[in-house]
Amino acid sequence: MKRRDFLNAAALSGVSLLGLKLGAGPAAAAGRNDVIRILLEDSPNTFDPSGTGYNPASCNISWNVYDRLVTYASKPVAGEDDAFIYDYDTIVGQAAESYEVSEDGTVLTFKMREGATFHDGRPVTAHDAKWSLDRAVSVPTSKAQLSTGSLTSPDQFVVLDDMTLQITVPQADRFTLPNLCILFPAIINSELAKEHATEDDPWALNWLKTNEAGGGPFVMSRYVADQQFVLERFDDWKNGEVPGQARVLAQIVPVASSRRATAEKGEADLVRALSGRDIKDVMDEGQRRVLGISNPARMVAIAMNSEMPPFNDKRVRQAVAYSVPYEEMFQSVLYGRGTPLFGGTAETTEAIYPQPLPYTQDLEKAKALLAEAGLADGFDTTFTIDSSYTATSEPVAILMQEALGKIGIRVKIEKVPSGQMGQLQTDRALPMFIAMGGAWLADPDYFFRIFYNSARRWNYGNYQNPEMAQLVEETRFESDPAVYKAKVLRMIELAKDDVPLIALWSPYQDTVLSDAIHGYTYMFHGQLEMRPLYKA
Repeated sequence: MKRRDFLNAAALSGVSLLGLKLGAGPAAAAGRNDVIRILLEDSPNTFDPSGTGYNPASCNISWNVYDRLVTYASKPVAGEDDAFIYDYDTIVGQAAESYEVSEDGTVLTFKMREGATFHDGRPVTAHDAKWSLDRAVSVPTSKAQLSTGSLTSPDQFVVLDDMTLQITVPQADRFTLPNLCILFPAIINSELAKEHATEDDPWALNWLKTNEAGGGPFVMSRYVADQQFVLERFDDWKNGEVPGQARVLAQIVPVASSRRATAEKGEADLVRALSGRDIKDVMDEGQRRVLGISNPARMVAIAMNSEMPPFNDKRVRQAVAYSVPYEEMFQSVLYGRGTPLFGGTAETTEAIYPQPLPYTQDLEKAKALLAEAGLADGFDTTFTIDSSYTATSEPVAILMQEALGKIGIRVKIEKVPSGQMGQLQTDRALPMFIAMGGAWLADPDYFFRIFYNSARRWNYGNYQNPEMAQLVEETRFESDPAVYKAKVLRMIELAKDDVPLIALWSPYQDTVLSDAIHGYTYMFHGQLEMRPLYKA
């Protein structure tokens, strides 16, 4: 079903992973046609789709060993042969072979796929789907996210019969179906999970952190922490076309130079997390295929605390925005590997966000704005970066320090660990820092709700604007396209003028692929989608 059709209607097995060792070594695996060898930078820290404190690398496992009721379709990437991206506007059945939405958009009915089983052979039923959704709206990691789609209580999920699940929402919500497509509402083998639940842990959080209980296209067969993991094809998978490869060997290689060397030699089928400089060099050599795809809902920005002096004066924020050496940063830091979010026009016509802001470097205008704000002599401040991302963040900070110095703003660069960075953002304690964030869902009003209005750390600029807050609430359930567009355009105007976030770019998710790999599909979470991959 197309999401636009839904909106129109609304207007009217367990495998223990502890202690397992790999059989085939890398050299043996790399030469086999039934094995896809992948090099990754980070190791997963949980296998639970709703695991507390999960890292992005965890998606590589949980996304591929679990299915969801529904999922996004895919579409070709413009300008690329044999490459695909998720289609946010088209939602298709996965564990559910079909679904229906009532005329008023408040009742969604899902028919489970006949014959589908979990990895241990137990059938996948509506009872498993209900338990999994009950869990998803109850555990902290997924609870807050699913509430953005009006999924808040186990009472909303009703088993009509063994193969039919019904979901009821208070009113038609454009985010209900998309929320069912993301990482968290995975269909878990409830009987297996309950065997490992306890009175203190009714959702088997501890067990599912290091074990899988899925029915997806791959089975997690082997795992060595911080080294490698192996996914084996589940030949009895019924929720799509069985993957073409028998095995995926993912190796964790934290040293970037080692990943680059392997990519250059063609000794792996997919290599991830290379720097912009490395990617440029690989492309210049012309021996390897490189795919660079940017997430339309991801942004790297300079955040300024709009409630902390002197950044509580929008003229100061605009002055900083006019001081940024955008093109120099984009080329020298990112090597052009991204979609620019600068140099746009003041006039807004498209209700799409993030989009390029109307700022380019203009130091004279920046100085004039500071003078208007009564700060002609400048001021002292700090620029904070996450020590885990210094390869990108540090050169950005140095370029900002140099540029701001030219208009009288004296900047001290501070590096802090990731854990401390997150807490400082939550406490609204930072005057200026580099923000990196991506929205689970791609609607512009959702983006503004998360990054320009939230009470959580994701409102990086600590933006407190009553008009923005009102617009966010009014667009939540708006079904008239013209009214919705007008309100989104106003939100974009506020973001451009008040500029609590200076958008820099949406970075590419670069992947180096061997010539033998086909079916690469970029997903919204940025990690690997193994289902359609095959090796010819």
